[in-house]
Amino acid sequence: MGRHGTIANRKEKQDAKRAQIFTKYARLITVAARQGGADPEYNAALKTAIDKAKGINMPNDNIDRAIKKGEGGLDGANFESIVYEGYGPNGIAVIVETLTDNRNRTGANMRYYFDKNGGNLGTTGCVGFMFDRKGQIIIEANGKINEDELMEQALEAGAEDFISEGGGYIIITAPEDLYTVKDALAEKGYVFVSADVAMIPQTTVKLTDPEHIKLMNRLVDMLEDDDDIQEVFHNWEIEE
Repeated sequence: MGRHGTIANRKEKQDAKRAQIFTKYARLITVAARQGGADPEYNAALKTAIDKAKGINMPNDNIDRAIKKGEGGLDGANFESIVYEGYGPNGIAVIVETLTDNRNRTGANMRYYFDKNGGNLGTTGCVGFMFDRKGQIIIEANGKINEDELMEQALEAGAEDFISEGGGYIIITAPEDLYTVKDALAEKGYVFVSADVAMIPQTTVKLTDPEHIKLMNRLVDMLEDDDDIQEVFHNWEIEE
């Protein structure tokens, strides 16, 4: 099933956790508006946060509310981005991006999640070198998409790589080219499961022990259920 899980699984998980993802993206929007102003044309971080929110169909009301909250300075003043790195069961490399207003709480929670699931929290840089920071656009396959045409359009727009995998297509770009490629494809009518800058593993690791698989699944779930955590990346090659 590859490093990304099947596209359908990913979409299913997103739908199940939609309300929670709304909460996380609202925080992202609020902090971006607080730090760089409420106009996305002059605030790249805010534009990115709004694009992410729209990508999972977050209602405009929620988006506007989050911007106003940041603009009013009521929230977002003390949030900071902290990246944690560690190991899951059997040495799986894990990177966790957080946005927190209490680093002590988040740090303690992170340690707990890793310890509880056969892993351990590492020091900054312990696994980061195993990943490349890339733009990643995911499009679900449907009967109407012509794979060759999509590949050609993506590469023409500036994509670095095109992968057909697990019920859809993954388009890899340089981080700074993500939105150029996304906008070019959006103009041609493509709909995205996600479009974001991601940490993509250079190589992936398979888990064969059922206990390790259970622990790794639980670790990812616990991390994703924490409101302080924005993104979880790992090099586990999930198999069907």
